[in-house]
Amino acid sequence: MLDVGKWPIFALCSQEELKLIRQACVFGSAGNEVLYATENDEVFVLGTNCSGCLGTGDIQSTIEPQRLDTLCGKKIACLSYGSGPHVVITTAEGEVYTWGHNAYSQLGNGTTNHGLVPCQVSTNLVNKKVIEVACGSHHSMVLTSDGEVYAWGYNNSGQVGSGSTANQPIPRRVTSCLQNKIAVNIACGQMCSMAVVENGEVYVWGYNGNGQLGLGSSGNQPTPCRIAALQGIRVQRVACGYAHTLVLTDEGQLYAWGANSYGQLGTGNKSNQSYPAPVTVDKDRVIEIAACHSVHTSAAKTQGGHVYMWGQCRGQSVILPHLTHFACTDDVFACFATPAVTWRLLSVEPDDHLTVAQSLKKEFDNPDTADLKFLVDGKYIHVHKVLLKIRCEHFRSILNNNDDDVIEMSEFSYQVYRAFLEYLYTDSISLPPEDAIGLLDLATFYRENRLKKLCQQIIKQSICEENAIALLSAAVKYEAEDLEEFCFRFCINHLTVVTQTTGFAEMDHDLLKNFISKASKVGAFKN
Repeated sequence: MLDVGKWPIFALCSQEELKLIRQACVFGSAGNEVLYATENDEVFVLGTNCSGCLGTGDIQSTIEPQRLDTLCGKKIACLSYGSGPHVVITTAEGEVYTWGHNAYSQLGNGTTNHGLVPCQVSTNLVNKKVIEVACGSHHSMVLTSDGEVYAWGYNNSGQVGSGSTANQPIPRRVTSCLQNKIAVNIACGQMCSMAVVENGEVYVWGYNGNGQLGLGSSGNQPTPCRIAALQGIRVQRVACGYAHTLVLTDEGQLYAWGANSYGQLGTGNKSNQSYPAPVTVDKDRVIEIAACHSVHTSAAKTQGGHVYMWGQCRGQSVILPHLTHFACTDDVFACFATPAVTWRLLSVEPDDHLTVAQSLKKEFDNPDTADLKFLVDGKYIHVHKVLLKIRCEHFRSILNNNDDDVIEMSEFSYQVYRAFLEYLYTDSISLPPEDAIGLLDLATFYRENRLKKLCQQIIKQSICEENAIALLSAAVKYEAEDLEEFCFRFCINHLTVVTQTTGFAEMDHDLLKNFISKASKVGAFKN
């Protein structure tokens, strides 16, 4: 459960107010500005209101939450902020609003006047649905649903990507090398910009004095340039710190480059890197990376749920990923970043009472209230007949007119069957990826389509070059079409290594024949 109270600024709010918060962002030079949305989609702000960044219509500070009528009911989807500060948001409808500091036209309204209230930015974005926003120190960038990138604002180092160093007063599409590419993720450092495109390539532009563009040099880049050093590596996400960069690959690997005076690259030293360097996080697969342009702190979360931090942490320089006791990367920035800001828009789940779902979750495998036991591999799993009949068609048929209080199960392992029964109580899967294939088998047998999809998601997270063929085989066997296509694409993208694995050598003849035929159709064997 995310606790917004870990950010000092929220000490100004009452417990009653904190309970209503569903989204929040803390920003400002001292973590002294906050915007939050409540369960009713009302938006409130409080703080010092530097440069009118709270959007209240004036520059008066406030220690009492002020309602921001312009944004109430808008459903904020993504938010970012600059150093002025200026604020950029996109709504669930894909509309863009900006306000705050505007000396460099970072609000995109064609002026250099500070924006004291949120105003919609529509120039060059008409009929465009914006799905992600990112801010540098004084420039702004957005990503549309069709994969286009637009940027505006301060451009002294080419961070807008226009090919010049003139400030950009209104949104301008970033073209050059991105012209025919579909971007899927964007990020900004203080004075640089990044975009990940559909095929996993990373394009960078702007300031490069610390090597933060990963091009092997320190020269600024006025237009997007592909990071050649990442050739053959498919990147999923990019995150930018003040002057350093992190990327996460489709295999859960982490690379870092740029400024390293606080150890923020996690490479074990404080030397800057102008090329991507691999970062080892406890030999576990990384599923989330976190950085923020206003701090020199880095964080990552692994598949096992462990959260690591490194870089500038409360005045100390941590040069290697350090295991924390946190459950989410957000807490790293609340407790150890200077200033204590948020690296993304926080999403807060309500925690005021036990819901029906939470109550049911607590009753799973509770012998005190159960009226049925499954005996699997010599172990009992305690369940409730009525819940099983409500949740699963299979149990509805076998438990009707069945008075047994113990049912033996030999078709599936204890771990898999327990995970299935727990899913009926929780709607989630608690199972390591390597065991998810067994659960996929069960889901196929019981015709549990949603469970089948969840299994496929977990299996996707565990794919690597060594097991890709085995997972592809399982996907074909259990008619998991989405997983089959995912595994096939992974194999094609890593074809050279995959074809040298034991799994490929022992591949079923019919599957191999089908794989080669399909691969040739997508041009995998062309020079």
